[in-house]
Amino acid sequence: MGFLLLPLFLAFTLFSPIRAQLPGTWELLVPNAGIASMHTAVTRFNTVVLLDRTNIGPSRKLLPKPRCRIDPHDAVLKHDCYAHSLVFHPQTNHLRPLMILTDTWCSSGQFLPDGTLLQTGGDLDGFKKIRKFNPCDWDGNCDWVELDDAELAHGRWYATNQILPDGSVAIVGGRAANSVEFYPPRQNGAVSFPFLVETEDNQMDNLYPYVHLLPNGRLFVFANNRAVLYDHDSNAVIRNYPPLDGGPRNYPSAGSSAMLALDGDHSTAVIVVCGGAQYGAFIEKSTDTPAHGTCGRIVATSPDPVWQMEDMPFGRIMGDMVMLPTGDVLIINGAQSGTQGFELASNPCLYPVLYRPDQPVGLRFMTLTPGTVPRLYHSTANLLPDGRVLLAGSNPHYVYRFETVEFPTELRIEAFSPEYLAPDRANLRPVIEEIPETIRYGEVFEVSVSVELPVVGIIEVNMGSAPFATHSFSQGQRLVKLTVTPSVPADAGRYRISCTAPANGAVAPPSYYMVFAVNQGVPSVARWVRLIS
Repeated sequence: MGFLLLPLFLAFTLFSPIRAQLPGTWELLVPNAGIASMHTAVTRFNTVVLLDRTNIGPSRKLLPKPRCRIDPHDAVLKHDCYAHSLVFHPQTNHLRPLMILTDTWCSSGQFLPDGTLLQTGGDLDGFKKIRKFNPCDWDGNCDWVELDDAELAHGRWYATNQILPDGSVAIVGGRAANSVEFYPPRQNGAVSFPFLVETEDNQMDNLYPYVHLLPNGRLFVFANNRAVLYDHDSNAVIRNYPPLDGGPRNYPSAGSSAMLALDGDHSTAVIVVCGGAQYGAFIEKSTDTPAHGTCGRIVATSPDPVWQMEDMPFGRIMGDMVMLPTGDVLIINGAQSGTQGFELASNPCLYPVLYRPDQPVGLRFMTLTPGTVPRLYHSTANLLPDGRVLLAGSNPHYVYRFETVEFPTELRIEAFSPEYLAPDRANLRPVIEEIPETIRYGEVFEVSVSVELPVVGIIEVNMGSAPFATHSFSQGQRLVKLTVTPSVPADAGRYRISCTAPANGAVAPPSYYMVFAVNQGVPSVARWVRLIS
């Protein structure tokens, strides 16, 4: 199909009956959130933290009087009474402004074992900053706290955070920060990580490295087109994986990555890396260079790992990969041309894609109902406890711009409902009636569920983390499928399921998890459970 016909084809597809036949539905939740969320995370109180830069000038949401941020070094707004962070309640669509003091541009984050959101780094006055958000009920007054008695050993801009088996957090990389450090700080402080030097090119395609905690307790770290197995205790590279074909995959040539669901005995970890820009698009400031459409899939725990290549239905940069409660992966947001960065992408990819890991090669991708809102640079996607996926942000400009640009700053918040939430599957949807609030490693516990129709087969019980989504990667994302016994009828429409908690913190680090019961591919609303040792 010629490039001149492509816009006509997309327009016809978006507004033709074909669109209605594709799975999934869209919902506008908030027409104007006031900020464009660059970083997004879901809390155990079923609220969502939205976070943007502080030095971007006026947002469209005022802080409650008399709160203002005074910063004589801010080049845009030295007396700033506008919100740059919010907490959002998806059940009511209400918003509450939060107060952030230092610059969080391209920073990183991760939830701690007690459910507190750790937020690290940024630019300018946020370069070495450590912040915390301890979430609360909606009618509470929780807000950001910026630590005055601790700071990062190295400034972190475009870094990645990953919670570890003991509940501490590894903070990996960043611009001009080829090192790893930890929170709480270890005695040796930041340690050199030469792998990031080796993968740095003249576009700095080693930023926001993809970091996954494997069930053997080590870290799979991917940057540019290479990956290593890293022992964070001894600061040693244990293995070099083969390079991934198809050019650079990390920021600014950003594709995305996910670790597939851990199941069975939880010893096998499979990593998928999808999409990315062609090398040189960032340097040349090219907005029309086609994105890659390939995915690489590797068994990271195999003694002889190799990349298996697959083709997506669309080339995509800046796409987000969201682990669904079923173990499928939703690929959403992004563009089909250009590269990540301000003003550098075009041809929005409005079609989500479902990646079904258990299908054979060639049948794993399913194209879903397209949206209508372009979400390019600085957009996010997060799984909600009710099974929907929250979409926020997109600001491909240095400041907020709403007029005379092709892709304005995006303040709308949307939700995408996968096909498992379709009305014709409602009678298959389980409800978790009883579940412990706290479980221990290796513990056998019972879950009580109710289902409208009689159960056929096994009801799964799956634990999903609450990651920190930013820049096309969800930091700390994982899904663990628990070992369960067949459901036992209790009374009318109710069933008991015996479950075994993960064996250790390498399979699932200590934290709060969304626990879903999944019946014939249809997930319940999640219940939050704390996993402890």
